[in-house]
Amino acid sequence: MQRTQFGNMTCSIARTLDVIGEPWSPLILRDIYVGLTRFEQIREDLNISRKVLTVRLKWLVDNGVLETRPYSDRPPRHEYVLTEQGRELCDLLLSMVRWGDRWRAGYAGPPVLYRHHACGKIAHVEPVCSECGGAMHATDVDVLPGPGAA
Repeated sequence: MQRTQFGNMTCSIARTLDVIGEPWSPLILRDIYVGLTRFEQIREDLNISRKVLTVRLKWLVDNGVLETRPYSDRPPRHEYVLTEQGRELCDLLLSMVRWGDRWRAGYAGPPVLYRHHACGKIAHVEPVCSECGGAMHATDVDVLPGPGAA
């Protein structure tokens, strides 16, 4: 099945989805973020086929989200590490966690908690304005054409 390409659309959401919009990609990024960096670790955790994982990892490497780092010469083996782009995409994943914890966690509650390094408290991501530091939610902004608009 041919994958729909969104990268040429004049939309930052579409361009982001072009890189990580396939459902396995955010889960692969999550695994690498939490320290599962080797192919077999990721495959076993996600119960994903070797073929699908190989294709997704290659896509993420080719798009600059991940890079490989050798960890064994005999036999030759490498692990996957987040690039700067990949680390920033993990910020997006934390926003997804916040939504999932609020709306889909179920009776048992969130499966994972996140402790903030700076204060040591369990917290969730809260979007703030990069200019004033105030809360910034979809209802708090106007959408205006930018310099890259068509």
